[in-house]
Amino acid sequence: MRDASAYPVQLDLEAPLEVARWRPLVHWLLAIPHFVVLYLLQLAFGILAVVAWFAILFTGNIPQSLFEFMAMILRYQWRAYSYIGFMREPYPPFDFTPSLADPGNDPARLSVAYPERLSRLLIFVKWLLAIPHFFALMFLGIAALFVGIAGFFAVLITGRWPEGMRRFLIGTMRWSIRVSAYIYLMTDMYPPFSLEP
Repeated sequence: MRDASAYPVQLDLEAPLEVARWRPLVHWLLAIPHFVVLYLLQLAFGILAVVAWFAILFTGNIPQSLFEFMAMILRYQWRAYSYIGFMREPYPPFDFTPSLADPGNDPARLSVAYPERLSRLLIFVKWLLAIPHFFALMFLGIAALFVGIAGFFAVLITGRWPEGMRRFLIGTMRWSIRVSAYIYLMTDMYPPFSLEP
């Protein structure tokens, strides 16, 4: 059962720190089909956010089937990025099953809680309220780039991710996806300024 105080978007990676040394060299190449799918899903996500905006304005919520599809897009994004960043070995499935809870068929896990009600007023200002997060994520993104480069060499040389470095990258992605869920109207709960679950 989910902790009532937990943020409605939960993200984690249940994969060993050991990664074959050759993987950092080829994961980006093997992930090309996922890049194409991600591009198309991001376009769909933007359109769905517009539909969600009107749904919230008129009904005070997003239809659950639409919400589940948006959650699936976030889940797919996390699975693809965790693979592209060679943080795990198994190839992500091309799974497009809409659901709130993660089905558990991949090491990269993402679940989203469906809100009982969403604010009609916040839909006008969420992007504005998220500006401090954009600045924080800009600096975290720069740090994540350097950590990713260091991780590349660490895995290439030792065949293992340094735990703190991978945890930082997972935390940065968690923060980023939570902000995305907030600005794309999936939750009214303001995202925490935290890398932690």
